[in-house]
Amino acid sequence: MAEQIKKIPGKKPRPIEGHIPAAQALRNVVDRVYGAAWDAKKRGELVGWSSSKFPIELAKAFGLHAVYPENHAATTAAKKDGLRLCQAAEDMGYDNDICGYARISLAYAAGEPTDSRKMPQPDFVLCCNNICNMMTKWYENIARMHNIPMIMIDIPFQNTVDVPEEKVDYLMGQFEYAIHQLEKLTGKKFDEKKFEEACQIANRTAAAWLKACSYMAYEPSPLSGFDLFNHMADIVAARCEIDAAEGFELLAAEYEQSVREGTSTWEYPEEHRILFEGIPCWPGLRQLFEPLKQNGVNVTAVVYAPAFGFQYTTVREMAAAYCKAPCSVCIEDGVEWRETMAKENGVSGALVNYNRSCKPWSGAMPEIERRWREDLDIPVVHFDGDQADERNFSQEQYKTRVQGLVEIMNERKADRIAKGEEVYTNFENTKETDWSKTTI
Repeated sequence: MAEQIKKIPGKKPRPIEGHIPAAQALRNVVDRVYGAAWDAKKRGELVGWSSSKFPIELAKAFGLHAVYPENHAATTAAKKDGLRLCQAAEDMGYDNDICGYARISLAYAAGEPTDSRKMPQPDFVLCCNNICNMMTKWYENIARMHNIPMIMIDIPFQNTVDVPEEKVDYLMGQFEYAIHQLEKLTGKKFDEKKFEEACQIANRTAAAWLKACSYMAYEPSPLSGFDLFNHMADIVAARCEIDAAEGFELLAAEYEQSVREGTSTWEYPEEHRILFEGIPCWPGLRQLFEPLKQNGVNVTAVVYAPAFGFQYTTVREMAAAYCKAPCSVCIEDGVEWRETMAKENGVSGALVNYNRSCKPWSGAMPEIERRWREDLDIPVVHFDGDQADERNFSQEQYKTRVQGLVEIMNERKADRIAKGEEVYTNFENTKETDWSKTTI
């Protein structure tokens, strides 16, 4: 058995002077968002449930509070209560082949209690199918359960690299209709000033989040990609909140300080750097991390985290930005995002979650994997997992796959060092493609 990797002394990073740690600040943001929703509910105000990539700026123009079933389901799964809610939904008649997030959410909407983070029941739902088309049926069922309005933004699959103007026209019409529905729901007129403020904060938050994500490119990295997974609740639930923008700016400042001081949240030798593909298995986050840590394998490229960094300057650009979600774009875009990140962030392998709960994401992966092997010349291994239902994740299978990847990377690393070649992928040692563009 290989000797277990040990921490490097003095590697632990420190907070920015005069500030609490960014991780703590960001946890406080999520607590405040959910607390504000509960307070609004107690005051008799409307509170909605929103899909994670609905253009929430529209609802913010009306001062509405929204919470996020996907974020709630991920937290519930991480706190080991997801399986019970999945089974409760199955007892209600929902098939166990549908998304684990949806099953947790549908059970909770039907009144199934949980000791994990709680959110108020909805007075309306905001749905957008840029994640996947299953979102539509999931939110329709919630709306039927509670007999409440459902405001839907339909974003068809993006089968070209560029978003065509006619698609933007289609979305602009839907934005107008959604505004009409929100006016009817609230009895208020659309507030242009509040909308502009929400857009400004959303862009500031996205810029800070993407900047924080970009520090994975440093060698050695001042963070592990797993750290970003811990901050997903903020970029999902608080894009239009000023304290989220400030929290991510503080996070980026901490990473910048770590680069200068040679510290890192990854406190181990960086024997290998890899791309981790897909949504994490929230019930088994520690089980995912431990075999990587034990082998000195740092995750320095993930597409899931920066995919929530929507940036734009006009409303039409906003519509186009919301078309660019990992499961709603063509394979060419999917390859571009991942290969560019792999080149910029220097990886020597990839680990892929074939996520049973996210079939649109996993369905394209065999072809995307093939392209990585051909264009990047890296080993790729995959494992069976699930973002919420722990029955679909085998820890032993995962450990075996990680060990296999490490063995291949060790052999290739030794061979490249012997030849005097660069160990990690970059723009010089990979196949020329059309995908070497700015990430997302």
